[in-house]
Amino acid sequence: MRIFRRIVLPVAWLAVFAVIAVALVKIAFVDGMKPQQGLMGPSAEVSIPVVQATRATVTNTVEVQATVDSDAAVAVKNTKGGTVSYLFVSPGQEVGTQAPLYQVRTEVQPDPAATARVSGESDGGAPAAPVRSAPVYTYTDVYAPVSGTVATLTILIDQQVSVGETTATVNPGTFTVSGSIDAAQQYRLLAKPGSAVISVVGGPAPFTCPAVTLKSLASTSGGTAGGAGGAGGVSRGVPFAAAGPPGGSPAEGGTPTGTISCPVPSGVEVFAGLGATMTVTAGQSADVVTVPLTAVRGTVTDGTVWVSAGGPAPGAPAPDGSPSDGGAAVGGPGQSAPGEGSAASGHGVPGGAVSSGPPEERKVQLGLNDGSRVEVVSGLAEGEFVLEFIPGAPAQVQPGLQPGMAYPAGG
Repeated sequence: MRIFRRIVLPVAWLAVFAVIAVALVKIAFVDGMKPQQGLMGPSAEVSIPVVQATRATVTNTVEVQATVDSDAAVAVKNTKGGTVSYLFVSPGQEVGTQAPLYQVRTEVQPDPAATARVSGESDGGAPAAPVRSAPVYTYTDVYAPVSGTVATLTILIDQQVSVGETTATVNPGTFTVSGSIDAAQQYRLLAKPGSAVISVVGGPAPFTCPAVTLKSLASTSGGTAGGAGGAGGVSRGVPFAAAGPPGGSPAEGGTPTGTISCPVPSGVEVFAGLGATMTVTAGQSADVVTVPLTAVRGTVTDGTVWVSAGGPAPGAPAPDGSPSDGGAAVGGPGQSAPGEGSAASGHGVPGGAVSSGPPEERKVQLGLNDGSRVEVVSGLAEGEFVLEFIPGAPAQVQPGLQPGMAYPAGG
């Protein structure tokens, strides 16, 4: 036992310490000098989405949330100064257009020259007495400007009235559907719509309103800027303001810049205060080259697009929706994944990621737009790829993401 404690145990401890020392030397001076293989971490390639110019039919249809309003009573202006001699109607009575409302008696003043010739002078040279005749009167009827119900009649028999005085009002009993539009909608209605389809909430079946009137809020209240509206035409006063994002309506956040209205045809039963949807179609272009509105700076006449240098990058969806050669590329947030096709782009056109090379800024001529796609009249050929979003455009918030999680649309 003494030999074990004095010889064997110390030797065992020395062996253990020797093994530890050798291991530490190997780790520090042998393994530490070898090059280590780099660790693979998560990575991503942020790409700019592109879309292809394709042919489609663009129908310029604008829907406006409107309200049914009663037309204001029409004032009756007196047309002849004199004394009221007869009343043909009373308040509350139904009248037709140009129906007589009351009669005005006006005394005709004699001609001073004619009076002098009749009176003359006596044979003795003394002036003769003036000839006095019975007064002469004329009678003038004042008519109703529109058909309807006499709302007010503010005159009495033998009352003196003057020209231009308001003597009565006639309630036409008609209705008008009107709503507010924003600048983008006004620009889309430059094609002068002649009619609109009205759908009244809880009312009759949709009906056609044949006379659309478009007014700018900057125009005078007494008339319409740019012409008079009527059947088959439109009056307009479109401000030269920058068009905002199309497709929206004032109720969705756009600033109202004008009003659009249409009289309800006779025979259609509606009530004031009802909500309605006014659908206006102002032109259609069939089988034309189109791109999403998000890809164009400007929406009327002239615009700018950014043409991709080489189409989709390797791994991005090809025009047929299948991945292109060269391996899969990991897109950034909101990019189209292989196989997603048009569903990823959200515009009915296969989307993808732009290949290397700066995009080409190009001027194009624009035609109609339907709120999501715009017709390219010239400057861009079918099949060319353009950036889906304008460079430097505000961030696009994807469905399901918080506003703070938005990513730059233009890259």
